[in-house]
Amino acid sequence: MLSTFLTIAVLHWVVLATPGVNFVLIAQLAAGSARGVSLAAVAGITTVTFLWASLAILGMGAVFSAHPALRQAFQIAGGVYLCYVAWKLWRSPAAVAQEVTAVTTSRAAAFRMGFITNVFNPKTALFFGSVFATALPPSPGVAVLAGAVALVWFNAVVWHVFLALAFSHGRIQSGYQRWRGAFNRGAGALVGAFGLRLLVATLRELRAKAMLS
Repeated sequence: MLSTFLTIAVLHWVVLATPGVNFVLIAQLAAGSARGVSLAAVAGITTVTFLWASLAILGMGAVFSAHPALRQAFQIAGGVYLCYVAWKLWRSPAAVAQEVTAVTTSRAAAFRMGFITNVFNPKTALFFGSVFATALPPSPGVAVLAGAVALVWFNAVVWHVFLALAFSHGRIQSGYQRWRGAFNRGAGALVGAFGLRLLVATLRELRAKAMLS
């Protein structure tokens, strides 16, 4: 169980720390609004994180137990997706930086912005499906499933709260941009390794099944 949670945590943290639309939204709010406004956006984002993770778990638990072939197909799709994410990270140029600008809004509006930004991002759901397919055993128990959801939700809360607090300081903004290229390449290599591992393990499983039939 520990290795399962460790794999989920590593994959999730790599992607969490990679700049995306949620990253930019919180950075903008933190730069130009009261701290409570950016934290309200964090609440909206992490609410959707919990929902996407729960839906991914529920769908996998019911369908994959009844149809192992579908689980294997999803694992292949998940491995390909993780490799695609790794390729995008590796090719992301260091010079391309999202500009942080001051934005002011209310807490309610910030919550809606965070919620809508994440809920209409299909990559979030696909990523959780890929991560859970990579790390979870074929027939995980209820405690493992609940722990996986709680883990990714907790990770999201910690990371986005950190961003909301940290990006109110200009030094952290400029320092991150200087090292952005090196970080993206390291993250791409790590995500790619997990994706390739998933593909290789699934192909070996299919090969073993074909030899027995």
